[in-house]
Amino acid sequence: MDSLTIIIPARLGATRFPRKMLHPVLDKPLILWTVEAASRSKKAGGVIVATDDEEILKLVTDAGFDARMTRSDHPSGTDRVWEIASGLQAKWIINLQGDEPLMTADALDSLADVAFQIEDRNQPVEMVTLIGDLDPEDARDPNRVKVVTDLEGNALYFSRSPIPYPRIVSELSETGQDPARYLLHVGVYLYRRDVLERLVSLKRSPLERVEGLEQLRALENGIRIKCVHADHEFLGVDVQTDVPRVEAILRARAMEGSGGRDHSRYECEE
Repeated sequence: MDSLTIIIPARLGATRFPRKMLHPVLDKPLILWTVEAASRSKKAGGVIVATDDEEILKLVTDAGFDARMTRSDHPSGTDRVWEIASGLQAKWIINLQGDEPLMTADALDSLADVAFQIEDRNQPVEMVTLIGDLDPEDARDPNRVKVVTDLEGNALYFSRSPIPYPRIVSELSETGQDPARYLLHVGVYLYRRDVLERLVSLKRSPLERVEGLEQLRALENGIRIKCVHADHEFLGVDVQTDVPRVEAILRARAMEGSGGRDHSRYECEE
């Protein structure tokens, strides 16, 4: 489907985990796990890695995938995605972070399905993103971004802090465990092309600066973000200690004989 292109921003200069895109995950560079998953999408007409680094470019192209150089002065991955997207004719763009080795083609295609279905009902879609359930034990990890939604599955807020906060003590369970349902935000967005163009033209917003989360710029400027809930485990690689956890999940998938395919359900968060 030529109307949809997946673009994967990838750079080596990550502050928390330098050179992580080339770091081995089960003996394969991290970025290739993400690219291979995206390349299996049935909805996308193409997959492009957007990078400012020659090492990443060579690795990806040598593996047989499309990679293109971008400027090195982009303030965010979204700006890097737009540099490539601005030269394409695709109506829809998926921005998939390169550090999502557990991503699946089915998950990516679910974003497109939701966008196309809503569009068919004459309800304009601006952005769609992926979310999943988060273990309460991980809720206080600032590297695990949390999200809360309205009753129609549109994002209300994203935060590195635990949200929602169970303020009323009587609502705590007898075991003292936090009864709140925490939702994890997964690093992938589908944008309508004109919305992406508008987003990168906007200045960094106050909440974006405080939390360090680009998606808050969209919310603060009135751009709706539809959330698709995945009944599946996702874990982005933010720091090096995430690698063993990701490898364990990949081994478990292999043991199940799924070949990395995802047979889970995806639905709008309600």
